[in-house]
Amino acid sequence: MQTSVRDERRALVDAKLTELGLYAKKLCPEGAVEMSTVRYEDEDGHVTVGVPPAGSEQEEDRIELALAARAGEIFEATGLFIVCGVLDRPAP
Repeated sequence: MQTSVRDERRALVDAKLTELGLYAKKLCPEGAVEMSTVRYEDEDGHVTVGVPPAGSEQEEDRIELALAARAGEIFEATGLFIVCGVLDRPAP
């Protein structure tokens, strides 16, 4: 892969991870959002949301489904495979 193509892809991954991270924060403002460009097999990146302990299972499902839908839209438009997850954040 040529350097310029690799740089363009990296910039696209960064932009889409940022987009998903901001969307996750909008869905769960009190959540801890982490983004990573670590690649596993065919994955291009990861977004993980740690929801507060007070969050319900239904709320976690809503966030996870919304993130997955947005990640699917990104995949359709760009071919980037960004994995999203929602985890319980431990109580302090």
